[in-house]
Amino acid sequence: MTQSTDLHGTSGFQRVLVGVDFSASSAAALALARARFPGATRRLVHVTDARVTAAPDLMGGVTPALPDPTLLHTLESADGQRLTREMQPGEEQELMVGDPVTGLLDAARAWGADLIVVGTHAQGALEHFFVGSTAEKIVARSPIPVLTVRAGQ
Repeated sequence: MTQSTDLHGTSGFQRVLVGVDFSASSAAALALARARFPGATRRLVHVTDARVTAAPDLMGGVTPALPDPTLLHTLESADGQRLTREMQPGEEQELMVGDPVTGLLDAARAWGADLIVVGTHAQGALEHFFVGSTAEKIVARSPIPVLTVRAGQ
């Protein structure tokens, strides 16, 4: 089944999940979701990245460290306050801790989203080669449509 949409607000999308990471591209994605899908129910989802406790290694990657529960709780609390400030009346929110890709996909599936909207970030070629893009991974793994938005579009 193919779902058609024009980007002027008339679509079959009723449940739009917007990934929020507080970046400029995330703000652009949220603004676009609000403008293009005004009649849809929107859920703003932020995933506090549990990998913040990883340490750089000598090969240019990261070595996982045991998550510091106090640090994660502090980050989650601060992120929750920021997410609440981003919301508009009628919007829902969900705050998670973990891997952003898995978290957003799990949230979309559990909520029954029919569209995911996420911002994209510019990366250097080396960083892109080794870690890839969160948005690309979501697009590759999502069973539902994903709209990616770059700041400035």
